[in-house]
Amino acid sequence: MHEGVPAYLKQLLVQQYGEEAAERIAGGYEAQRAVTLRANPLKADRQEVRQALSAQGIETSQVAWYEDAMIVHGAREEAITALELYERGGVYLQSLSSMIPPVLLGAKPGENVLDMAAAPGGKTTQIASMTGNQAMITACEMNKIRADRLRYNVQRQGASRVTVMNVDSRNLDDLFSFDRILLDAPCSGSGTVQLFNPRSKGQFNKANLDKTTKMQETLLLKALRLLRPGCEMIYSTCSVLAQENESIVTKVLKKANAEVVPLDLAAFSDVPQLPVTIPGTLCVCPDALYEGFFVAKIRRKK
Repeated sequence: MHEGVPAYLKQLLVQQYGEEAAERIAGGYEAQRAVTLRANPLKADRQEVRQALSAQGIETSQVAWYEDAMIVHGAREEAITALELYERGGVYLQSLSSMIPPVLLGAKPGENVLDMAAAPGGKTTQIASMTGNQAMITACEMNKIRADRLRYNVQRQGASRVTVMNVDSRNLDDLFSFDRILLDAPCSGSGTVQLFNPRSKGQFNKANLDKTTKMQETLLLKALRLLRPGCEMIYSTCSVLAQENESIVTKVLKKANAEVVPLDLAAFSDVPQLPVTIPGTLCVCPDALYEGFFVAKIRRKK
């Protein structure tokens, strides 16, 4: 395995996946990921976006599972951020993997939706765009600077029915209740390591992982208290480690009146996947297009 992979992370990957799959993940860490974005139909439909990009010599291709998602060819982020289309919120630079949770959440117009760890706002504004600004979205961020960034992105993207709360969602009153909840939980970032970028290698050690998993468990338990009976939520992380993914879900389900709802994975057949221990959940393998990511859908029983 590439010597740049942090030693503790390397140990965990080999223990969980074996040498061959761990090497595959490390190969994803070495790749320079393609630039990806989504059209924001609140400001510009996908055809307008393609035409505007093409006029600047920027070609794109689609992904099968989300029509507004685009892979950029022959250009980096700077070429996109220089466009007037970007400045007015017609597009949002976002990794393909992070677009998957809102797609699977399936929020509908008229629903009350909670995004528990919302900054910088990619998933929040994606939910707003997918519901045509007809869902009532509460977006929580505990860090003030990040909450300000979230407000800025919400405004620029035209997400007019989003209420930003500068609060730790673990402290929300249990009197709140929501039809859908997205918990994209803070994690180790083991799916987003880029070996060519020293700033993205993270701090992988047992103490940090123990602290993170404790937070994830608390957040997921809180989410299930806030979720209306019979309703569904998404638990996701940008990690490929079972300690932060299946283990958290399994532990919480033993304490909560909830169950995993198997995902329809047929639509994601072209997404590189890793083996999971809970059938119907999704773990994306990092590669040149995708970050490592885990997604599970959970229903609170009636």
